Amino acid sequence: MKKRYWILGLMMMVCLAGHCQKNVDKLFQEFANLKDVDKMNVGKITFTIANMFGDTFGVEAVEVLNFNKCSDDVKTKFSEATQKLKDTAYETMINSSENGQRTRVLVQMKDDIINELVVVSTGNNPTLVRIKGRIKKSDLEKVMNEHH
Repeated sequence: MKKRYWILGLMMMVCLAGHCQKNVDKLFQEFANLKDVDKMNVGKITFTIANMFGDTFGVEAVEVLNFNKCSDDVKTKFSEATQKLKDTAYETMINSSENGQRTRVLVQMKDDIINELVVVSTGNNPTLVRIKGRIKKSDLEKVMNEHH
């Protein structure tokens, strides 16, 4: 009988741990419609047109949430939510922290093609950015080297 309670307790802890974790979609949904969050979405049609005038490097859509105008409470809530961010569909490409600013770059890749790139930044300039497309890893590295 005690064994059943132990197993039930373990199962409840696993379920609670999973519930406390956030994934990327939930993070965007939770904060996208809050007061004072600046939102920007640039869709596939815009990038198709932009590609006629210059290389968009396979980017098809960009979604940005900026928290600069938000209250400190919202910024703190965002920072706490990002600490709980666990999404097995992504791998961490960059994880850095300096001068109170924490930045994580998560990617969804297949072979050397990035299907989605998410930048999570907290601190003085909290921002959440999602870039979707079919981006060659070599193109991303080239752009990063040019702007570093």
